[in-house]
Amino acid sequence: MRYKYATRGTCTREIDFDINGNVITNVTFHGGCPGNLAAISKVVDGKTVEEIENWFKDIKCGTKPTSCSSQLAQAVRKAYDELN
Repeated sequence: MRYKYATRGTCTREIDFDINGNVITNVTFHGGCPGNLAAISKVVDGKTVEEIENWFKDIKCGTKPTSCSSQLAQAVRKAYDELN
């Protein structure tokens, strides 16, 4: 199932991804730093919600209280919780 998540507090405006059970694939960030976000998308492809949360949930961007990767961790958890 394709899921869209509107981010808060980051340059990325939205994150889209596929979720099948607890496995995440095809992550797309809209806005933000294209090179870094393309790398994150490749790293997390095929990983579980729990793995993504463990890696990224507490990362901050400069003085911001969150980051694009932290928003991804929140997005995959929200999607999983809504679908289960």
